Amino acid sequence: MGRAEERRARQRGGRRTAPQGRRPSGAADRTGIRRLFTWKKIVGTFFGLCLLGMGAFIVLYMMIDIPEGNAEAELQSNVYKYSDGSIMARDGERNREIVDLAEIPKDVQRTFVAAENKTFYKDSGVDIKGTARGVLNTLTGKGKQGGSTITQQYVKNYYLTQDQTVTRKLKELVISLKLDREKSKDYILAGYINTSFYGRGAYGIQAAAQAYYRVDAEDLTVEQGAYLAALLQAPNQYDWAIASEAGKDLVQERWNYVLDNMVEQKWLDRAERQGMEFPVPEEPRPATGMEGQTGYLVEAANTALKQQLVAQGAAEDMKQADAMLDLGGYTVTLNIDKKKQAALEKAVKTQLTDKLDPEEREVDADVQAGAVSVDPKTGAVVAMYGGVDYVKHYTNNATRDDYQPASTFKPVILAAAVEEGAETQDGRPITANTLYDGTSERPVVDDGRKVGFAPENEDDRNYGDITVQTAMNKSVNSVFAQMGVDVGMEKVMETAGRLGMDAEDLQAVPAQTLGSMGASPLEMAGVYATLDNHGKKTTPTIIKSVEHRSRTVTVPDAIGEQVISRETADTVTSVLTGVVDDGTARAAVLDNPLRDGQQVAGKTGTSDDNLSAWFTGFTPDLVTSVGLFGEDDEPPHKQVEMYGAGGEPRVNGGGFPAQIWAAYTFGVMEETSEFDLETTQGAAVRPPSTPPPSQSPSQSPSQEPTTEAPTSEAPSQTPSQQPTTQPPSQTPTSQPPTNLPSGSPTFEIPENPGDPDQDRNQQE
Repeated sequence: MGRAEERRARQRGGRRTAPQGRRPSGAADRTGIRRLFTWKKIVGTFFGLCLLGMGAFIVLYMMIDIPEGNAEAELQSNVYKYSDGSIMARDGERNREIVDLAEIPKDVQRTFVAAENKTFYKDSGVDIKGTARGVLNTLTGKGKQGGSTITQQYVKNYYLTQDQTVTRKLKELVISLKLDREKSKDYILAGYINTSFYGRGAYGIQAAAQAYYRVDAEDLTVEQGAYLAALLQAPNQYDWAIASEAGKDLVQERWNYVLDNMVEQKWLDRAERQGMEFPVPEEPRPATGMEGQTGYLVEAANTALKQQLVAQGAAEDMKQADAMLDLGGYTVTLNIDKKKQAALEKAVKTQLTDKLDPEEREVDADVQAGAVSVDPKTGAVVAMYGGVDYVKHYTNNATRDDYQPASTFKPVILAAAVEEGAETQDGRPITANTLYDGTSERPVVDDGRKVGFAPENEDDRNYGDITVQTAMNKSVNSVFAQMGVDVGMEKVMETAGRLGMDAEDLQAVPAQTLGSMGASPLEMAGVYATLDNHGKKTTPTIIKSVEHRSRTVTVPDAIGEQVISRETADTVTSVLTGVVDDGTARAAVLDNPLRDGQQVAGKTGTSDDNLSAWFTGFTPDLVTSVGLFGEDDEPPHKQVEMYGAGGEPRVNGGGFPAQIWAAYTFGVMEETSEFDLETTQGAAVRPPSTPPPSQSPSQSPSQEPTTEAPTSEAPSQTPSQQPTTQPPSQTPTSQPPTNLPSGSPTFEIPENPGDPDQDRNQQE
């Protein structure tokens, strides 16, 4: 190569020109790839695929016609049965009245457009991006479509099914395009408003207007129309009568969104919008045939069925599950035992409602009862009491979770302590025999520092130094508040979740030791059923089986994995026997003539300001949670105090709730049974009728609680003194504390608890 050639090569990047007839290594491969992937071929392939897709769509468009509406023709009733197969109820009659769009105020019509599809009057009836996203999500198994226009939603409701398949989505797209070309926007909007499901069994705007506001559709205000339009997104979640606080916040946000969109579209004057207030709906009026407890049972079964339809992928969400259920054709067999159901209703009547007299005492009209009874071995809900009458009191008191469970939460704290092997502030294991300071309003401490929480005991009573067993028997707040901090509130709330409480979003703060969260009788029955089932997760299940001619619905197993150890569950059960034999439930349960020696465990609870009172108790074969709730008889039905109800100064868990529990449980009991407990912490048995020599006469069970350790041996069995647990596998021992830090709030049992001179530190 000459100098000139070399210079030109350097100018081209320093590469020498290969001799003629030779190629650099790999050049042939690169040339082949370039030939295969030229930009012309890529562009051509892209346009080819586009043309192919367009051709396929044209074929679909030509092949698919607008079908006849078929939803109405396939409507059926749903049948509900007791566990023995006998008919409980039939439901499913469609509640709908078609109205012309002209009968609906123009502003109310626009609320639906503002809520669902602001471009409705301008678009071609489809949302290509939303539909493509829906098809992709279906193919990848991600579920929800989202983004459908009003036209598409109407097509799905009236012409197609609720199935989530690619074929159905493509049909929806084609039919929507054709419908938009062949029918007016008013026709489509009228169809959408008249076929949509609004909750409360109402289909169509006329039925919804009556169900929520007791007016005809033509008399709806803009505010009311905006609520009904907002409701379509989630009828079950947004129904004001049954919505949680979070649900109420969400529907109000949605309501504001609708009205703000109307202002944006210049359909509503901004000044008028600013003066609008949220229109709280009227209380529901249930369908006939749902009187008494039947409506509560059907409602609970429907909720469980819809949740399962969503869980197994048959429905995208609860809104779609609502629509599927209302199409009918389901035969739902409940776990409800007809005899036990009747017995529970009778127990509430004889032990509570017959003793209430609203004419004599106004507060008696404010007392609501709810109860759930569960078989701990199967999880079956065998009986449920939802309220005085479904057509008179719509809210199901058995499943509502807006009242505090109060001291029925205390066993959860003890379970966490035992399960975690927790220790007191000074490093000693927490057992049934550990001593705590039961002084009312004693500040709770953590690592020597006060945490700013000093709960008052009931009636501000001071107990001094008492065992955990006695603290559970007497429901001493100060003891369990300190125990919760000793264990760690995060561990306590984690244990609550494992046992079956909805504790995921609850704050792990000492105040929760008083049961200050919301809970339902159904939820608490599940917690105690798990304890009764030796720590295996037991989820209360109301549905036994579901049959449908074209759909298979499975019922999940109610018995799950071991969530706490058997020894932990059995230890808590052992301690809870003391509540009924020497504690707050003694009067209602221990001396009940129907008991016949039956072993019983349970816990009472009474919330602040006497807003609620509870007793959740169990035998080896049956768990029942009974709650009484103070609810104002007049709208908006706020929580109110129950002081004086039934002629009692205060409604306590050991009163009406425990009496209902005992009348029901002992009434359905076929034979007596004993707990099979594995625990090393002793048995919480009823103390002797006369005090031992080391006790002073004033330390009887009816007086101030003692620091005596629970006996580890069961007394002789007589019909009136049946032991409440099996004897422990070993006798618990305790040593006197040594080197206790000053100010420690917890204590071990002293060597001589009857010696008044025994040195005992106390938390100030």
